[in-house]
Amino acid sequence: MTAPNELRDRDDQELLTNLAEAKQELFNLRFQNATGQLDNYARLGQIRKEVARINTILREREIEAAEAQEREASDV
Repeated sequence: MTAPNELRDRDDQELLTNLAEAKQELFNLRFQNATGQLDNYARLGQIRKEVARINTILREREIEAAEAQEREASDV
């Protein structure tokens, strides 16, 4: 599990890559769970939280960029 501060230090492309990997792992864990092969049930929750953290950081950056653009437009 990656700490939020570590995630914030990464650029958008790295975060999108991490998000894709986490979603793929989550899919695989859900599949294992459905077939009765999952050994570590706690990992499901960890990966769900990881996906949520990455999505939150990406959304924060999106809002920050929109606010900066809005400020620039109002300064002109």
